[in-house]
Amino acid sequence: MTRLGYQIPNFTYPNSSPADIFQSVVTQAKAAEESGFDRVFVMDHLYQLPGIGAHDEPMLECYTMLAALAQHTEKVRLSALVTGNTYRNPGLLAKTVTTLDHVSNGRATLGIGAGWFEQEHDAFGYEFGTFTDRFEKLEEALQIIIPMLRDERPSLDGKHYTADEIANSPAPISRIPIMIGGSGEKKTLRMVAQYADESNLASGELSEIPRKLDALAAHCERLGRDRSEIKVTKLLMGVVAPTMEEAEADLNEMGATKGWGPEIIEMAKTILTVGDPDTVGEWLADAKATGIDGITISLPANGHKPDRIHLLAEVANKAFD
Repeated sequence: MTRLGYQIPNFTYPNSSPADIFQSVVTQAKAAEESGFDRVFVMDHLYQLPGIGAHDEPMLECYTMLAALAQHTEKVRLSALVTGNTYRNPGLLAKTVTTLDHVSNGRATLGIGAGWFEQEHDAFGYEFGTFTDRFEKLEEALQIIIPMLRDERPSLDGKHYTADEIANSPAPISRIPIMIGGSGEKKTLRMVAQYADESNLASGELSEIPRKLDALAAHCERLGRDRSEIKVTKLLMGVVAPTMEEAEADLNEMGATKGWGPEIIEMAKTILTVGDPDTVGEWLADAKATGIDGITISLPANGHKPDRIHLLAEVANKAFD
């Protein structure tokens, strides 16, 4: 299960070309593994997300990337954070994650969510539907995917998906953990209680986490699930460097690469925790104090610098001792 995860959300780097992207991602994954992160994640998006960059910035397909990273790492588990269910047929997704498990020698995790970024759905021709549609699809998909990952042959005649004793051969090497991403207390956390091994709270303030943990516990009690079986993590974004000045310089350098003006840089500081090890360490200690089991952190402004990943690992390990 994730105690310390490292997410790679950004493929735009200063003084580099598109041809340099993959090697930079490999370098980041290796640095994360070497420094003690237990999972490496990439986003499953087709466009870059608002708040990180422009929609037409580089964004590589996640499962191709994860399979490639499997050949450059040895221990770290690999996952999307999180798979957009709306982009994939559930049976094919089960095959994809199973294949990742084989090519990584048993290191795959399925991170999955309902999907939310309407612009990329419209641009690529995927049906976005209503909020209710997307959560109905996610639940039906889980009823196909999870049995397939457990070497069963599910059938389903659902509103959105069908399956007819669908086989998944070869079966995964490992028992692939199921992580559901999202913070909704009524629908998402109920599905976590019913189907998942892990919950990743992707959005919301730290102050909201205890309430969400209570909501998850209530769902578990209602469904007869042992709450202790489920690990809960939080997705965080930061910029860490040896000094505050270096952290701000890293953010400014990335801002210049992306064409951000001073106003956007200041707005980014309201989204990211920017600072030296003491500042970031206090933030992570506050996260732990909410009662979560682990964290996944991204460094969207300076993750392309391996020494920053090593520094982040030192700070995060200290906070989560």
